[in-house]
Amino acid sequence: MTNSHAGTPAEFPTRSFGWSDMFLKPEDDPRSTGGFDDERSVLVNYLRDHRLTLELKCADLDAEALARRGVPPSTMSLLGLVRHMAEVERGWFRRTMAGEDAPRIWCTEDDPDGDFDGAVADDKVVEEAWAAWREEVAYAERFVAETADLGVKGHRGDLTISLRELLVHMIEEYARHNGHADLLRERIDGRVGQ
Repeated sequence: MTNSHAGTPAEFPTRSFGWSDMFLKPEDDPRSTGGFDDERSVLVNYLRDHRLTLELKCADLDAEALARRGVPPSTMSLLGLVRHMAEVERGWFRRTMAGEDAPRIWCTEDDPDGDFDGAVADDKVVEEAWAAWREEVAYAERFVAETADLGVKGHRGDLTISLRELLVHMIEEYARHNGHADLLRERIDGRVGQ
């Protein structure tokens, strides 16, 4: 029995491994190589590296490729992941930690998956997604840099969370979605994770 969503091998790029299939040569990789000495630098730099990884997974793709939903029936795409992570960054750092009244960017009560549903192959949508994501990352980085105590608490409904725990959660969130991004990118052009 064949899964009608699985496609045939001829529809997918050929998987191969070599530095030409990777995103960067090791010497050109902007991510860190570790060696952090204290808790803050470990958390901040691992999160930075995961943010960079998401950017690398999306590099050199046009709007059509970024919006491609490579694993039907899922609505997940690389563009959707960028939009989703902008929402996640905004929710945790602006609303939960800073207590701001910051409305969601794309998600609504009527469309709680607006981050993925609205990720369509349009250059303007791509530009808006990257701008929103970069703005939210910059806000989060400033918030962390300006907060001396990693034990400071944020609140979301009945939830109370420390900045320390949130940074660990964000590393986990990016790690999970970067795994999705690995598979989505490989389905697009055969380039494999790094």
